[in-house]
Amino acid sequence: MLRHLIALACGFVVAVSSAIAAPKVELQTNLGRIVIELDAARAPATVDNFLAYARDGFYDGTIFHRVIDGFMIQGGGFEPGLKQKKTRAPIKNEANNGVRNERYTVAMARTGDPHSATAQFFINVNDNTFLNYRAPTPDAWGYCVFGKVVAGSEVVDAIAKVKTGRVGFAEDVPKEDVVIRSAKILP
Repeated sequence: MLRHLIALACGFVVAVSSAIAAPKVELQTNLGRIVIELDAARAPATVDNFLAYARDGFYDGTIFHRVIDGFMIQGGGFEPGLKQKKTRAPIKNEANNGVRNERYTVAMARTGDPHSATAQFFINVNDNTFLNYRAPTPDAWGYCVFGKVVAGSEVVDAIAKVKTGRVGFAEDVPKEDVVIRSAKILP
């Protein structure tokens, strides 16, 4: 009897947790719409950070400022003209969450410091296994995947194909701005 109650209770917990929808954010770009489903269960601090920036309208008017076909498209920190936006404090890197940098996943961009991510993110346009967490060291920490594209993969692919060049010290900058017109949290 006790075994049946535990099994029933476990089934109920699974049913309840699977009924809770993952948050989604819609990026309206000048090349089309991208919808990202966020993984709050495996990257809670990162998802909270991304949602706070989206809720505040931070991403509205930013650009995909670094595009490397076959690798990734990066955005969320610069306005047209490569004007960098002021961000909040960096967050703890949750790359050790077991989620891999696979095609159409969304991860946080950062500097060489593993715990330096703020607002910038990138969408993988390839399986980038070398970006996955391997160890808690600066060289092996990896990049935290916190979501995946669930609509608009053709827009991601179109962005990956834009012509790029050098602007000052920056490389791989789209020759024509790819603008995130708005980032809206979906109900």
